[in-house]
Amino acid sequence: MTASTADRVAEGEKAPDFTLPTDGGGSVSLSALQGKPVVVYFYPKDDTSGCTKEAIGFSEAKGDFDALGATIVGISPDSAAKHDKFIAKYDLTIQLAADEEKTVAEAYGVWVEKSMYGKKYMGVERSTFLVGADGTIAKAWRKVKVPGHVDEVLEATKAL
Repeated sequence: MTASTADRVAEGEKAPDFTLPTDGGGSVSLSALQGKPVVVYFYPKDDTSGCTKEAIGFSEAKGDFDALGATIVGISPDSAAKHDKFIAKYDLTIQLAADEEKTVAEAYGVWVEKSMYGKKYMGVERSTFLVGADGTIAKAWRKVKVPGHVDEVLEATKAL
């Protein structure tokens, strides 16, 4: 089952709440972060080239996001234990959440049918959502290309 455009959250809509386990044995809840901007980015898999570049990019810009009062949460179907290894390997400074059941990815409409070399499979469509302090989606990026993306998200966060 693919996410149709009707199943996807859109800018101006309330961001679907979630509570997920994170690296380091913790958990993160979107509702607990309300009152400040939150960057929620979905990525397919820990320790793959594009996902690693994206995580390093967000980690390098974390201070800039912190200065704006914004929290960054990366979400993938990997386990919290895999996130711990990924963070340690690349000295990541952002929080990574484990959506092993893909319920949050489905709620945001990013668990989709993909195709590679003619084979169809289900996976995460690289996407980022900027959630405003009021809990609504201020900006949504879908089918993200990693180069330049972190800067684009930072500029949108500054504009809030």
